[in-house]
Amino acid sequence: MFIETEGTPNPATLKFLPGREVMGTSGTADFASAEAATRSPLATRIFALGGVARVFLGGDFVTVTQTEAADWAQLRPQVLGAIMDHFMAGLPVLDSDGDAEAEEFDDADAEIVDQIKELLDTRVRPAVAGDGGDIVFRGYRDGVVKLHLQGACSGCPSSRATLKHGVENMLRHYVPEVVAVEQVDA
Repeated sequence: MFIETEGTPNPATLKFLPGREVMGTSGTADFASAEAATRSPLATRIFALGGVARVFLGGDFVTVTQTEAADWAQLRPQVLGAIMDHFMAGLPVLDSDGDAEAEEFDDADAEIVDQIKELLDTRVRPAVAGDGGDIVFRGYRDGVVKLHLQGACSGCPSSRATLKHGVENMLRHYVPEVVAVEQVDA
């Protein structure tokens, strides 16, 4: 099994591409701690290495964020081994489906929300996934779109600028009702 590794805009995060589905079309999973990763044998295995601050599972990739004390020169081969061992053993990525996070918006805004989600899915998510992360719609009220950044994008130094100058400008252009974008944690 050959696993490619790519850098991301977040210097503390690497993207690992095992050449097969990780989450497939079933969404993504973001684990900010070993305790949060108990439903994922793969994420649990990666956290057990030590030096890991976050694990994000995407459609066909895994992003791992190291702690400040960790060094990629030592951690990278350990992560590669953990991912390879996991898939070679034929273990599931998730033990069970997690509860979907609730979205907050007024039913009267459903058409606007559909437009926002369509733009996020077609124009933003592919680019963010290319950098090892994901962007999730969390709500819309009074012209303000609430988004949650996951994976490599979580904690990335340029994530807030990307939201304000990229995503917000694009949404405001195509959906005139949008006045601002806010980042939310979870």
